[in-house]
Amino acid sequence: MPITVEEPWRLFYRWGPYALLAVATCIAVAADPLTEGTRFTAAGTLVAAGLLLQLGWDRYNRRTEAETTGTAEDGVPHVAGPGFRLVPGAAGPVSVAYFLLRTGLAFTLTLFNPFFSIYASVGFFDAVHLLPRRLFRAGLLAVAVIMAGAQSGGLPPSSLVQWVAFAGLFGLNAGLAVLFSHLGAMEAEKAVERAATIAELARANQRLEQALAENAALQAQLLLQAREAGIADERRRLAAEIHDTIAQGLTGVVTQLQAAHAVPDREAAEVHLRRAADLARHSLGEARRSVRNLSPVALEHDPLPEALRKTVADWAERTGVDTRFTVTGAERPLHDEVAATLLRIAQEALSNAARHSGAGRAGVTLSYMGDEITLDVRDDGRGFDPLSRPERSRAEGGFGLDGMRARAERLTGSVTVETAPGEGTAISARVPLGAP
Repeated sequence: MPITVEEPWRLFYRWGPYALLAVATCIAVAADPLTEGTRFTAAGTLVAAGLLLQLGWDRYNRRTEAETTGTAEDGVPHVAGPGFRLVPGAAGPVSVAYFLLRTGLAFTLTLFNPFFSIYASVGFFDAVHLLPRRLFRAGLLAVAVIMAGAQSGGLPPSSLVQWVAFAGLFGLNAGLAVLFSHLGAMEAEKAVERAATIAELARANQRLEQALAENAALQAQLLLQAREAGIADERRRLAAEIHDTIAQGLTGVVTQLQAAHAVPDREAAEVHLRRAADLARHSLGEARRSVRNLSPVALEHDPLPEALRKTVADWAERTGVDTRFTVTGAERPLHDEVAATLLRIAQEALSNAARHSGAGRAGVTLSYMGDEITLDVRDDGRGFDPLSRPERSRAEGGFGLDGMRARAERLTGSVTVETAPGEGTAISARVPLGAP
């Protein structure tokens, strides 16, 4: 694990007071043997008290380390060591009491020997963390008093020169302490901001990961829905193709067979039988092409106008209805699906006319009009009431008009029906020329 910037400070805050107390004691003993028993006993007692105070502080920190290290609930990491947060002024009563007791011990020891100010200097580093905002500058000034007294020859000053030196050194120590503490506080606040930014980025990454997971689930759901929609669409396509090819072909076969049984003339019956066989073969071919999603047989070699012309002619010959086919406008190339859709609509409209209208005449018109192509199928049959449910069901049975509309709507087109009882029927299909 890489060492962070806070790790050396954590070690200093924990072990620094021990080290500075030990160094100050060793230098003080070496410089002044404290030969007098009372002074030696008092100083030793205070050193022992300082050691016990530090041990108690460490024990308190170990007990609360789980709560004061790591990352807080607000996303701001605790740094610098047990009991410390890199937030100026974020202190409690225990840390204030610890700082006051330690500074008091250091001051008393400095009265015995100025070298004990080395122990007091630790206050310059941790006052900003141990004391609240309103007190940490006072704590720095108290440490500055100890340092200035030691540097000017000891406390209390014994001469005017020493007092002057003490005042100057106090001003210097206090100024440097306040300046560096201010710079440290600014750096600490920047560290807090950086930590908060990192925490926010972590939360943003977590939200992003959650969003990506949700998007993946949504994509899987959309793929499933698309697959189901594709299956349903293919079923509708096959159902419409079966209705427009096999069903209509079988209807024609039945009609021709019935006609063959109805006529007494054998030659006329043979004609109907041949037509029934041709219809059966044609329907079989159309069924195979529908399964393979190919274009209708009529469009395999001919464009739509010619395919419609042949379809209308065959229908008129089978039904005996006088039918005319007309093309208006300049012919333009069509997409295969547009041509197949219009051909199927024409076949269905003619089939409905043969089964239900009893028409004597019919007309089919293919019109090229700007951006649209229009197919109109009209007959002079009995018509029906579009609002009457029985008549509507008879006209739309199975796929009928609904199938025509569905085919046109797949190409963003439309189918309209104009009819009334005794007034014939007109079916108009409109499809954009550029529809796929």
